[in-house]
Amino acid sequence: MENLKVLLCCGNGLSSGFLAQQGRKAAKKKGVDIKIEAKSEAEAVAHMPKIHVLLLAPHYETFKEKFAELAKPYNVAVGVIPQKVYGALDGEKLVEYAIELHQSNKL
Repeated sequence: MENLKVLLCCGNGLSSGFLAQQGRKAAKKKGVDIKIEAKSEAEAVAHMPKIHVLLLAPHYETFKEKFAELAKPYNVAVGVIPQKVYGALDGEKLVEYAIELHQSNKL
């Protein structure tokens, strides 16, 4: 798999920043070529041309359709991070979810 670029998005990028950090650690441990960053909801749109997957924090689920529309021209997969992954800061599950989303988007 090519260098997968994933953007986590929440209110100000803070809580998703902790999860992104755990995801980077998990990816490194698994030897997966993935770049995970966290940004605020306001910054996410500007990053669309540079990413493959946009993952929204659970409390942003209501914005999924809006972001899916914005992501369409860039062929970016959009998903909502499962609450148990987000709450537990489970980097391993985050990486698995991002890869699954990306692969299903390519079909």
